[in-house]
Amino acid sequence: MLARGRITRRGLLAGGLSAVAGLAAAEAPSAVPRPLLRGAVEDETPAALLGPPEARPIARQEIEALIQDAGLEGQVAVALVNMRDGTMVASQDAQAAFPPASVTKSLTTLYALDALGLEHRFATRLLASGPVVDGRLQGDLILAGGGDPELTTDRLAELAVALRDAGLTEVGGFRVWGGALPELREISTEQLPHLDYNPAISGLNLNFNRVYFEWERAGADYRVRMEALGDNHRPDVTIAQMRVEPRTLPVYTYTRAGAADLWTVARDQLGAAGSRWLPVRSPAMYAGQAFVGLANEQGLVLPAPEVIATLPAGATEIARIESDPLEDVLRRMLLHSTNLTAEVVGLAASLARGLAPTTPAESARAMTRWLRDATGARVHLVDHSGLGSESRVSAQEMAVALAARGVMERLRPLLRNIALTDSGGDPLAMPPGLVRAKTGTLNFASALAGYERTLAGTDLAFAYFSADLEARAAAAGSQDEIPEGSRDFLARSRRLQQVLLQRWGLSAA
Repeated sequence: MLARGRITRRGLLAGGLSAVAGLAAAEAPSAVPRPLLRGAVEDETPAALLGPPEARPIARQEIEALIQDAGLEGQVAVALVNMRDGTMVASQDAQAAFPPASVTKSLTTLYALDALGLEHRFATRLLASGPVVDGRLQGDLILAGGGDPELTTDRLAELAVALRDAGLTEVGGFRVWGGALPELREISTEQLPHLDYNPAISGLNLNFNRVYFEWERAGADYRVRMEALGDNHRPDVTIAQMRVEPRTLPVYTYTRAGAADLWTVARDQLGAAGSRWLPVRSPAMYAGQAFVGLANEQGLVLPAPEVIATLPAGATEIARIESDPLEDVLRRMLLHSTNLTAEVVGLAASLARGLAPTTPAESARAMTRWLRDATGARVHLVDHSGLGSESRVSAQEMAVALAARGVMERLRPLLRNIALTDSGGDPLAMPPGLVRAKTGTLNFASALAGYERTLAGTDLAFAYFSADLEARAAAAGSQDEIPEGSRDFLARSRRLQQVLLQRWGLSAA
C-alpha cells in the first residue's frame, strides 16, 4: 500500500492555485502567500539555461494567456507540483473535472502493481479432464485462459507444439474456458462497432481480441479472409464472418448470430486490396478456433471448440505458457495505450483483492476507493482504460495522485518519454526538460500527465486536461470515427502542452 500522500486538498488550496507559468513569476502580495514557479528575481536563471535571446520564452507569461493564444479558453485545466516540497506552483482551473481519457491507465498501473506486484504473470494452460493412454486423451482437452492480455497467435502455437511433443494424438473433446475474468462483449457501449480498440474482455484473450480482415479483388468480386494473424501463423476462423455488399455507406455493418460476428463491408470502400483489424465479441471461442488450426499444423485433429463456464474438478495440467512480468506488460500498455490490457489488469487487481466485479465499472469504483485511501486523490472513473466518456478527473486531483509519497518512484520508470518539439513537430536538439508521461486522447479531448525534470534538476509532477465538451456531445451520434473539428482541437491542445512543458523545463523551480 502506498503511503498517504503528502499533498492535501487544504495544502493545495492554501499553497496557492497560481496561474503563473513564466520563468520569473514574481507574484503580487496577497493575504495567502502563493508559491512561485521560481524565485522572484527575474535575472536569477543563468543565461546558459535560457539559451540565446531569440529562443527564450517570454518571462511572466501566464498560463491563462497561453491558453488564450491557443484558442482554448475555458477548455483547459492545469496543475503543476514541485516534488521537492509538494507545493502547487502553477495551475489554471485545476478543480474543473475533465475526461481523463487514457491518462486513466497511469492510475490503473498503480492499482495493479499494488495488488499483483511487479513479477505477476498471467498463465494460459492446457488441461486434461482424464488420463492419457497410448496417446489418446480419455476425456476433454481444455484451453484455459488466465487473463493474459498480450497472448498472440504465435505464443498460442507454442501450446500446440507442446501437445505434439507430449505425444498426444487424439482427444475426447475440446473445450475453452475464459472464466478467470468476467466476459464482456465490449469495453464501452459508446463506440462504433468496428473500432478494434473497443474489443471484448475475457479470461482468454487472443491478439487483443481482434480478428484480421484481409481482402483482395478477384475478377468482379473480392476474396476475403478472417484470421487470427500472427507473425508465423495465420489460422482461419469462422467466429467472425465478412460479406462484401454493393453500397458506398455505411462502411461496415455488424450483427450477431449466436456466438458469431457477422460483418458486411461496402464494396465501394475497398479498392484493389487491403486489410484491417476488427474487434471480436466471443473471445474464448475465437481463441479456441485459432488453436484448432494451430494443432492441425502439428498433426493433431481437434473437434470444434465448446465454451465451458467452469473448469472440471481434478483437471490436470499438460502444458502452460506465461506472460511477461506485469512490469513489462504495464510498460507496453502505457506506451501503446492498449485498452484491453488496462481493463484486464484492473479487473485482475480487483479480483486479487477478494472482490468480485462483473463489469469494468464495478472494478473502477473499487479502484477509485483505493486511490482515495492510498493517495488522497478523489476521482470518478467508469473503467480502467479511459475509453468511457463519463469518467471525470480534475488536474488538481491528478496532481494529488502523482505527487503522493512513493508514486513517482513506482510510476515514472514505466511511463513513456515525451519528446519536446518545435512548432513543426520536430524534436528539439537540446530539449529544455526531460518528460515522462501518459497521453490521453478522445474526440475533442486531450490529456497529458506525468513528470518533468527541469534543466535545473527539479522534478515536477503535472496534469493537463482539455476538452470541448459541447463539441463532444454534438458529435456523439456521428458515424465518423473522427468528427469534423476534432483533429484541429487536438492539434492546438497538443501544441499548448508543448509550450507549457518547455517553459516549465526552463524554470528554476
